[in-house]
Amino acid sequence: MFNSRHPSLSKRGRIWGLCILLLYTTPLSCFANFSQAKELIYKIKEGLPRGTFIGAIGVDLNLDFTVEPPFLFSLPKKKVSEQYVNLNNTTGELYTSATEIDRETLCPDNSDGRGCVLSLDVFVLPQQYFQLVKVKIFIEDVNDNRPKFPVDEICMSIPENAPVNARYAVEQSAVDPDMGLHGVQTYWLVNDFSMFTLDVEENEGGELTPFLIVTETLDRETQAEYITDIIAEDGGIPPLLGAATLKIVITDVNDNCPQFTESQINVTLHGNTTKGAHLARLHAFDPDLGANAQISYAYSERVPRDTRSLFHLDRITGLIKLAGKIDTGTATFYKLTVLANGPGCIPAVAVVTVHIIKVVTGPPAVIPRYIAPEKDGVVTIKESEPAFSPIAFFTVKNIDINQRVDCHLEGNGPFNLVPYQLFKNEFLLETTEALDYEKTQEYELIVVAKNTKGLVIKTFLKVQILDENDNAPVFQQSLVEISVEENNPPNTFLTQLQASDQDSEGRGEVIYLLGGDAPGIFVVDRVTGVLTVATSLDREEKETYRFIVRAVDQGMPRRESIATVVVTVQDRNDNSPRFINKDFTFFVPENFPGYGEIGVLSVTDADAGENGWVALSILNGSDIFMIDTGRGALRAKTSLDREQQGTYQLWIEAADGGEPALTSVTMVTVLLLDVNDNPPIVLFPQSNQSYLLVLPNTVPGTSITEVYAVDKDTGMNAVIAYSIIKRKGGEPASFAIDAETGNITLKRELSNRGLYSLLVKVSDHGQPEPLYSTVMVNFFVNETVSNESYIQSLLTREADIEVEERPWYIGQMTEGPERYELFPCQPVLITLSVTCLGLFFLVVMLTSYICCKRFKKNRKKRSEVEIPLKIKNDSMQVVNRKLRQISKI
Repeated sequence: MFNSRHPSLSKRGRIWGLCILLLYTTPLSCFANFSQAKELIYKIKEGLPRGTFIGAIGVDLNLDFTVEPPFLFSLPKKKVSEQYVNLNNTTGELYTSATEIDRETLCPDNSDGRGCVLSLDVFVLPQQYFQLVKVKIFIEDVNDNRPKFPVDEICMSIPENAPVNARYAVEQSAVDPDMGLHGVQTYWLVNDFSMFTLDVEENEGGELTPFLIVTETLDRETQAEYITDIIAEDGGIPPLLGAATLKIVITDVNDNCPQFTESQINVTLHGNTTKGAHLARLHAFDPDLGANAQISYAYSERVPRDTRSLFHLDRITGLIKLAGKIDTGTATFYKLTVLANGPGCIPAVAVVTVHIIKVVTGPPAVIPRYIAPEKDGVVTIKESEPAFSPIAFFTVKNIDINQRVDCHLEGNGPFNLVPYQLFKNEFLLETTEALDYEKTQEYELIVVAKNTKGLVIKTFLKVQILDENDNAPVFQQSLVEISVEENNPPNTFLTQLQASDQDSEGRGEVIYLLGGDAPGIFVVDRVTGVLTVATSLDREEKETYRFIVRAVDQGMPRRESIATVVVTVQDRNDNSPRFINKDFTFFVPENFPGYGEIGVLSVTDADAGENGWVALSILNGSDIFMIDTGRGALRAKTSLDREQQGTYQLWIEAADGGEPALTSVTMVTVLLLDVNDNPPIVLFPQSNQSYLLVLPNTVPGTSITEVYAVDKDTGMNAVIAYSIIKRKGGEPASFAIDAETGNITLKRELSNRGLYSLLVKVSDHGQPEPLYSTVMVNFFVNETVSNESYIQSLLTREADIEVEERPWYIGQMTEGPERYELFPCQPVLITLSVTCLGLFFLVVMLTSYICCKRFKKNRKKRSEVEIPLKIKNDSMQVVNRKLRQISKI
């Protein structure tokens, strides 16, 4: 029933059953349709970054990814996968790996244009889906390589007679690993000198070869070589270039023939001239090189053989010598035709005419004998030889008894020909003064012998002076002054020293050396004399360097001269002004007069000139203070009061004169020292008309009240002492006052009722003179106040009490018995006070700043305390305790 409903399934079941049956004999036969190999082709460009998508194998195979189990993709060759591509095992997608694909590396031999292919085998798994997929990835070329010549310099040789349009292949052509248009496409020259051009030919294999073409006639004698750059260009966009130096050497050909410097030479020769005498020296030149410039001299065939034998011609040097004895009877004139032969050239022709002076009657013969070294008639003598140095002897022969011969010297120079002592016909050639090679290197002299018949014979002599190291190098300047700015870069050029030496060859070659006093930072080039400084200079460290430079020649012994070099380091504004202290503190007594000098601010600047000029200015507080720019003196425009302000803090700026200006800032603290310019101020009692009720039964020793005063000064100037300087009414010494606290106590019983008045002096300890104030303290002794107007009338009368102008301590010491109660140890206290006064003053000076602030706070608190005088005793004692507590703060 199932089969009838689904005939296709029944058919498929039969097929699977057959496959299972055959599995034991041919296990893979059922999967023949999956095992067929398929081929996929992808194209990518070389050099792609990692993770670039190449292709999806599963998609391109049209696989159904919904089947179970899912497809798996595998690369059997893992090394290839890891190096170039990555395969997603589940999707079959191919991506580039971390290693960028370089077509030239992957396919190094792929120069035939067939393309570069990366072949992969991919397995499609599992087994029931197995397929072998052949994947070919074509790597397309990109222009990532520039042409490169095999050598950096290409040398070509072209003969100077090369015809116009002659072609020469540049064998070292450039190579570009890229393919097609990305390979080398053309060549060109940077400079063709209007003599060459470049052509490019392509062979059957597609390779390009550049050809150098000659466009103008070449001449080695005009220019022997041409140097330019040859450029190879590929077809990329933009194109990449490669370059090499092209050196074109023009080789010599024999296109020049010898030419004589003189084509006509006349020689006069006496018939008795000795054999070997030099007659003439011919000279020809050929501008060619090497073998093409070799010249040989020869007589023309027109010159008779016997004449050639008489006048010897050196074929190499062109020197003509007398080789035999002249027969004046046969000839008086000779014409010598000399040829200068060069390879492949028509010879150049010169004619030497020899005129023979016939000697009729045996002319005198002059025989030279040389003392100085001589070769080929050239005498050499050192320039160091002293005056009257002998050079040669000349002996005159063939002299008849009756003949007189005059022998003298012709020519310029410091020479003299004189008869030698008593010998007849012997003459000595000597110098007359010291010779100097630097003035004249050679002299030509003629020794002339003349007889009485007028016959003359001349002997030619050349004297060459040999140079010696007799000149020391001479500096153009013996004092070389150099200026250089500080902070220069290392190896800065300073100057080039120049010295000359008149001697020749090595004796005149000069080298430059630094003297032993030269600092190691200076360097001189031995050959060029260029003086440099190896490090950066700092003018503030050293402003002037002075040392010796030597110029030494290469002669033996060596000679030298010296020059003095002075290097001045010019200032730059590289230093800010610098205050001597980080900050300044000045102590000034208050009431210091306006425009008085408070203190001096010392500031320096290591720079020089305007860069070291320093101007001071006040950044704050300029309305009160001013500063003297020249001396740096700080002044106040007005007198200062410590009680108004005890401390000033100023910021002072120092600016130099450089461009731009450099600055620095310091803080100045001005502390005002206290001056005793404020007398004590009595705060309690508040009035001389106030009074206090005191009961008659008050027990002695009871504290009645307290006089309280303050002083705006500080230190000893604010230390207050209290004393009673006048009493009126009642029993004497009924009341006593504490000198330190101002506390008034009852000393004895009160037997009398009525008004008691005490004039209290409140004095400070200021120097040089203490200041004081007075206050009237009134006590009304009674049980009660019955008639207040009566008391006021008494107070009015007591206001006329006389105040004694005397120091507080004098009043205390003359009060009778009461003084012992106040100062029982008065002598000891006086001695201790005098001893400690100096030490105490120093301590007060140091603590004045702190005390000033505290006293300001105390004054503020005390000024708020106002206590009426008309209060009861109990309340008064409470107030007194509070005031004492305030005074101790």
